[in-house]
Parts: sequence; structure tokens; C-alpha cells
Amino acid sequence: MIFVAAGTQDGRELVSCLLDHGWPVTASVVSHYGQQLLDRHPGQPLVINEQPLDQQELCDYIRSHDIRLFVDASHPYAVNVSHHAMAACEDTGIPYVRFERDLTASDYLRIYVVHDYAEAAEMAGMLGSRVFLTTGSRNLANFIGALQRTDIEVTARVLPTAEVLSLCEQQGIDPGHIVAMQGPFSQALNEELFRKYQAEVIVTKNSGSVGGTDTKLAAAEALDLPVVVIDRPVLDYPNLGRSYEAILQFIEEHY
Repeated sequence: MIFVAAGTQDGRELVSCLLDHGWPVTASVVSHYGQQLLDRHPGQPLVINEQPLDQQELCDYIRSHDIRLFVDASHPYAVNVSHHAMAACEDTGIPYVRFERDLTASDYLRIYVVHDYAEAAEMAGMLGSRVFLTTGSRNLANFIGALQRTDIEVTARVLPTAEVLSLCEQQGIDPGHIVAMQGPFSQALNEELFRKYQAEVIVTKNSGSVGGTDTKLAAAEALDLPVVVIDRPVLDYPNLGRSYEAILQFIEEHY
């Protein structure tokens, strides 16, 4: 059995790819996507894990479910997941490979690269007073808490769930500054939203084209808006593949 930490759209596509090639897969996903995968692959060797697992729990799961190889397709900013996975694979002696989506390349001159949310808040505050935040809700409190100027307006684009909307409310973001939508977003839609909310600076993560970074950057460039990009963490992965083909080859060689 191959364990896939499928915390992204391309991670779920990778699960489908492995199943189509006949590999048995345990996919670690949230319940909504787990049901989608089950519906898409009836009768195939697919197990869904919906519970978050720390390092020890991963070790126990690997041993009890005869996991022979680990594919880490978790979100590129979910560093704890990757740390736990690498350590658990080392402890249990199974191969680990990281699937890493390509970075979005751009020669736009108004991109400001930072390394965490505190730096992003500081830079955004220097560049404008109306910030359009496109990094989701996970680190919303960190970003809002790091803002030093009280006159900065933050518009947050987040998932349209009750939990996320409640979090926005807790951080003092009123309904007029919440864009509750699920992507992906085209360049045209990004441009329209940036104009509607009179954005002066955009804050995003470099999540690659699957994460919509390319259309955000293109929209910002079209409107001549500065973009603060929170760079993805740099980890020392023992094995790394940047395509489904590379992952399949690794599995053929190590499973």
C-alpha cells in the first residue's frame, strides 16, 4: 500500500494517477475530497484516511496498514506535515518522496518576496493602506496581529464556510471586507475583485499555477499593483519529484 498525503488538488490528482496505474493507495484527505475520490474510483484499492496524524501516529499507521512507500503531496506551506512524514518514514524504514509543484515564475518588477506572515504584514503596510489578502484563513490571525498600522483595510478572500467566516469575524474583518469564494480564479476575475475592493497591494503565497498564483500575478501586473509574495519554506527532502511521471518512476524503483 502507498500512502499519499494529498492535501492539494494536484495531490488528489496524483492519487487518481496512481490508482489508474494499478497501485493500491491510502489517501490522507479531508472528508469532502475523500468521498469524491471514492465516488470516482469505485472498486479500486483505495483507502481514505481523514484523521490528522502526528509523527508517532503516522508510524503506527504505517506499521498497522502495511504502508510500503510514502508520497508527500501535502500543501507546500504545511511544513509540519512534511516534517512528521519524513521522520515517520525514517523510523519505519520505508521510502519517502516529496511531490513539489513548480514555482510560479514572473519577471514583474513589483513583486516583494518575504518569508513569513509577519514580514508580509510589515511589507504590505509599507506599500499601501488597502490590502487584498489571498492566502486563505489558516494564518489570518498571524497576519492581522502583525499589522502595526490600525488604519490599514484588509480584504480577505477565504473559503465560504461557517468556520472560516467566524474566524474572519473574530479578527475584526467586517462582511464588507470578506470575499467568500472557492477558486480557482481567472485573471479577469482577480482583476475585477482587486478593482472592486480598491486594492493597493496584494498578498499571496507562491503556490504555483495549481494554487492560482500565476493569475494573481498577471492581474496585479495588469493593474500595476504591488504584490507581496510569501515564499514557500525550504526543506531538505530526501527525494523530490516535480511531475506525476517522476513520482511513478520513483515508485517503480522503490516499491
